[in-house]
Amino acid sequence: MTSGGYDPDKDPQNPGGYPPPQGGYPPPPQGNYPPPQQGGYPPPGNYPPPPQGNYPPPPQGNYPPPGNYPPPPQGNYPPPPSFGESPMPTQLSVGSAIGYGFEKFKQNALVWIGIVLIAAIIQGVLNFVLTSDNFVLSLIFSVIVGVVALLIQAALVRGALHEVDGIKPAFGSFFQFNNVFAIVIAGVLVGIATGIGYILLVIPGLVVTFFTWWTFQFVIDRGDEPIPAIKASAKAIASNGGTIFVLALALFGLNIVGAILLGIGLLVTIPITIIAGTYAYRVTVGGRVA
Repeated sequence: MTSGGYDPDKDPQNPGGYPPPQGGYPPPPQGNYPPPQQGGYPPPGNYPPPPQGNYPPPPQGNYPPPGNYPPPPQGNYPPPPSFGESPMPTQLSVGSAIGYGFEKFKQNALVWIGIVLIAAIIQGVLNFVLTSDNFVLSLIFSVIVGVVALLIQAALVRGALHEVDGIKPAFGSFFQFNNVFAIVIAGVLVGIATGIGYILLVIPGLVVTFFTWWTFQFVIDRGDEPIPAIKASAKAIASNGGTIFVLALALFGLNIVGAILLGIGLLVTIPITIIAGTYAYRVTVGGRVA
């Protein structure tokens, strides 16, 4: 028995024998209460069913129903630019043409110097060997030397076309053309027209030389026949005559400087001239330049 006459063992409200809480707190309520909730969810019960009715379906958006749709439109769209390719120039300038010719020559200088040197040796040997006092033989030899000169010029143009295509030409690459007959005929026609022009007080000959500058480019690059190639060259040059004329003067002056240096400078200036002129051709006619 505790002090104050309270016996916990005889208290019906405290069957465990523990003393009652102090402070006059009421005892916990007794009864059939629901168990504590688990996880914060409401206890199960007989909840009312969800409302029934003709409710509209949820919005679906403005999407077309599935089906056999036509393929996307096709067209001649330009391909995306490849990594590392420079964009095609749209306007010709004298500085860019000469700079391009110098850079391409510098990247493949030994081959270009070699091919120009070989061409000069061949021309020199033919001019020395194929000589005769006989008029008929002299005429035949002149034709042979002239044809070889045309093929050498065509070979240099072929090499320059490789350069603007992004290909470093080897020695054999300069002779990768199969339209030899068209090249020779085109060269002969240009030579005849130029000769007549020079007879007519020189200036007409210079005009013919200028407007037929790209004849071999059209024959070799595009496979044109001789007369269409001559016409195409004249038309292309006339489309930007001012800039191309200034470029022609600059390249002519460059070769004069090369000739002054005992002719050795021509081993450098001739390749630069051929490449720069072919670059100008490609930019003018809208072809690819690498």
